[in-house]
This record gives sequence, C-alpha cells and structure tokens, in this order.
Amino acid sequence: MRAVPSQNSIPTVELTAQQGQSSDNTTSVARPSTSSNAIPAHGRWKPLAIVISSTVLVFTACGLNFAYGIYQELYESMSHDPSSPFYRATPAMIDLIGTLSVSLMTIGAPFASAWTKAFSPRSVTLVGGLLLGLSLILSSFGTRYWHFVVTQGLLLGVGTCLSYIPAVTAAPGWYNEHRALAMGVILSGTGVGGVFWAPVLRILNTSIGFRNTLRLSGAASSFLMTVAALFLSWDPVNAQRWRVEYANVGRFKALYRIPLLNWQIARNRTFFAHALGGCIQSAAYYAPVYFFSAYGRTLGYSVAAGANFIAISNATNAIGKIIFGYLADRLGRINTLAVTTLLSSVTVLGLWLPSTLASSIDGKYDIRSKALYVAFVICYSTFASPYISLFPTSLVELFGAQNFSSVNGFFYMLRGIGTLVGTPIAGALIVRNVQSEVSTPGSYTRCTAFLGTLLAGASLCVIWARLETSGVRQWKA
Repeated sequence: MRAVPSQNSIPTVELTAQQGQSSDNTTSVARPSTSSNAIPAHGRWKPLAIVISSTVLVFTACGLNFAYGIYQELYESMSHDPSSPFYRATPAMIDLIGTLSVSLMTIGAPFASAWTKAFSPRSVTLVGGLLLGLSLILSSFGTRYWHFVVTQGLLLGVGTCLSYIPAVTAAPGWYNEHRALAMGVILSGTGVGGVFWAPVLRILNTSIGFRNTLRLSGAASSFLMTVAALFLSWDPVNAQRWRVEYANVGRFKALYRIPLLNWQIARNRTFFAHALGGCIQSAAYYAPVYFFSAYGRTLGYSVAAGANFIAISNATNAIGKIIFGYLADRLGRINTLAVTTLLSSVTVLGLWLPSTLASSIDGKYDIRSKALYVAFVICYSTFASPYISLFPTSLVELFGAQNFSSVNGFFYMLRGIGTLVGTPIAGALIVRNVQSEVSTPGSYTRCTAFLGTLLAGASLCVIWARLETSGVRQWKA
C-alpha cells in the first residue's frame, strides 16, 4: 500500500462549476482532479498505522457481529426452556437481535460520518468502543427477550456504527492506486475477527456460561478498540478540509449538522443503480452468516462443528476481500464487484438451495447434501464478502473524494435499511420445529430461494451501474 503522495501530487476533488448534461440527459459527476494546494504527507508510517488500527476496529466490532451465529444457535436451543429469557422465541425473533445490531451499524452512517468530520475519527471511535463494551456487559444481566433486543441489538449496533464508520470513512484518503487493496485488508478484519471470535465464544459459552462470556468479551473488545482509536485520524488533505468547513460551527450544532446529499449526484442513473444494488445485496448478505451454525445442526453436525462453519466462513471472507481487492485494482473495481456479486447468487441457488432439498433415512442425511453445504459456506463467503470492501472504494472514482463522506454515509444507511428489512424476512421464512430443538433442512428452502433471488437482483443492479459508468467499449471500470 502506498503512502500519501507528496505535496505536488496529492489528488483532490473539485466539483466543476458547470454540471452539464450528457447526451442521455443524465447529470455528469465530478471526477478527481489534481491540485497543488496540498498538505504535506506525514511519512510512510502513518498509512501503515491507519491500516492496522482500522483493521483492529473492524476485527473487534464487526467480528463480534459476524460471530452472532454462535448466539443464534445457542438462543434457539434455549427457546424450549421455560426458565430461559428466550422461551418460545422463534428463529426470526432471535435473528432480530443480530439484525438490529448489524443494520444500525450502517443506518447511523450519515451521523457517524458527520461527527467524524466535526470531532475527529479518534473521538468518535473512543465513544463507540465504550458503548460496544457496555452493551455486551449490560446484556449479560438480561432476564427478558426484550432486554437482549435493547442491549445486544440496539446499543451494540450504535457502538459498532461509531467504531466501524470512522474507520472505513477516514482510511480511503490515505491511499491512492492501492485503495481497493488497502480497504480489502482493513475489511478482512470482519472475517479474521469471525475466525477468532466464533470458536472463542463457543468455548467460553460452554466453560463459563453465556452471561460471563458476554461480560468478558465486552471488556476485552472495549480495551482493544480504545487502543486502536488512538491511532486513527484523517489524511492531511481531508483534515484541512474539515477544519475549514467546521471552523465556525459550534460543538453542539455539529451534533445535528448532517450534510445533505448533492442533488446533482443523487439524480444520476449510476447513483440510483448503485443505491438500489447496495440495498438489495445487504437485504440478503447477512442472513446466511447468521444461520450457518443453526443450519449445520439440521444436517446432523454438532454444536462445535456449527461454530467451525462460522470460523471457516470468516476465514474465506477475509481471504476473498484481500484477493479480490488486489484484482480489483488491476481489472477494475466495478467489474470485480459485478462478477463476485453474480457468483454469490449462484452459490446460494446452486449449492445451498439443493442442500435444503435433501431427504433423510433413519435421521441421516445424504452425504451429498453435506458436501453441497460445505461448498456453499466456502464459496459464498469468498464471493459475497468482496462487495463490502469494493462498494465504498468504487464510490471515490464515481463521485469524487470531496463527496465521498456524504455519499458513503447515505449508501451505508441504505444498506442498513436493507439489512433491517431483508434479514428478518429471511428468518420468518424458516419453518420452526415446535417439537424439537433442531429443525430439518427443508425448513430453510423458502429462505434460501428468497436470498438467492435478492442476490441475483443485486447482480443486475451492479451490471447496470457498470454499463452506465463506462459502457461496453471500455473494459476496465
């Protein structure tokens, strides 16, 4: 990854005075241009520190969210115990806890992005780390289902948002031609975090109980995020830009001063295609991750094996983001985004859906169903995960660094709304077995068909955005 360029070569972005109309009556979008009024770089160590600190933040905050499948499977098994806070809770109700957390992580992006500009990435992330740790500790004292919705769902989502958004908003400005690779490394923290947290949480739940596990993970995560936040900052160009913009804005006013989206950008067809695709993709993306462990149980796998599925998923998640981030810098970020999104829909419809159609003999499921599912876990995590890292990097090229913060915040908000709507619907489509703690593979058939259809729709939107951006003649986009 390359450090910030020297003073004479730092790219900045300016909206041109004339936003002319193209031949098809769509508004043209500002493109990056160079300016000599740049801020001196801070040396090569700072971009490296940004990668490490941002990765630690994503590893901790998002890694815990991606390991929620451990709690999904645990809470479902507790739903038949009258003394449990989750007695008679359906898979969709339990899934709502994790869905609230991961959706609020991005729904609050416009606020988190604005506060990051006004108060600095370090300050916002410190608050987020404290809230995240507090949410897990408070949830350990929950005695009712709604207690977990408020703490492990709502409060955890707010804490994650205030940690994740500053990292992914401040980091891109430190890199130029290797931006996709840098973001791939940073966002691979979700996968690496899941690899670490999933088995650790399972072991701790078994050995010290889930309540003590929540307390321990809350304290540990808050510590890690506090240390990482100390190294997070804006690149010199953006730091100067936000100092000037907020010079005459009071601290209190900055709390609710959310920058509006540029209307000339918002009405562009490329913008609409990206927005629609991001919303649809997020509606489907997280559901398989949450149900990896629970679905594995329907095929006869143990609780430990279910946790291993989550770990395998997160490992391939991290690898996929780095590999496709590297390829995207060479083959085009939107090209890579379109291909990986299409392949993710193929894995759901071609691997997971056939696995749910298995029949059992004496309670033992066909080995082909298990093989299909293992292949699905690996392939889905590899091809679906790059969307998370490639989507924001493509926004800089399309809409300019000057507009990145507001556009990125708006898109993340849309993705959060998509998650909040799509994931509970997927959970509601799972047929609950009221007579047993473990459902059958067939109970997931409707869910997988729904998710595969959504991802196919997201693929079409990305292809549409690709054609709007560069047409069919320019191969790299």
